[in-house]
Amino acid sequence: MARNFRFLTISCLLISFFICFTSPVFAAKEFNKQVLIGADFHDADLRATTFSLTNLREANFKGANLEGGSLFGAKLQDADLSYTNLRGATLDSAVFDGTNLDQAILEDAFAFNTKFKNVSIIGADFTNVPLRGDSLKTLCAVASGINNSTGRNTFDTLECP
Repeated sequence: MARNFRFLTISCLLISFFICFTSPVFAAKEFNKQVLIGADFHDADLRATTFSLTNLREANFKGANLEGGSLFGAKLQDADLSYTNLRGATLDSAVFDGTNLDQAILEDAFAFNTKFKNVSIIGADFTNVPLRGDSLKTLCAVASGINNSTGRNTFDTLECP
């Protein structure tokens, strides 16, 4: 009986050790001022990661979690940010030209000085995102669809006139 108890105790300790020390640990990363043209970050957990002033042309972020991250001043020409979680992200001064934002969630992101040109925003959710008048006009002209996750209409989240 004592032998079984000792075996169970050791087994429990080993399982606890395995769970505690082999589980992935979340840690924010920094990719500031880098050239990451064509980089593949699809489906990556990039919460609170910063890409400030980074060249991300043609980068693939499809399905990535960038919640609370920073793309301040990033160049995202022809990048794929479809199905990306950008809640609370800093997008100020970023350049979105030819960027795919279909089904992205940008709720509470800061994008006041962000440049949008030739973007696809089908089903994107812009709830509580401050935008300049010219950006809002550009986005409202192409706004369509409903976000699959939030159920919100893109046109309505932009508060288009």
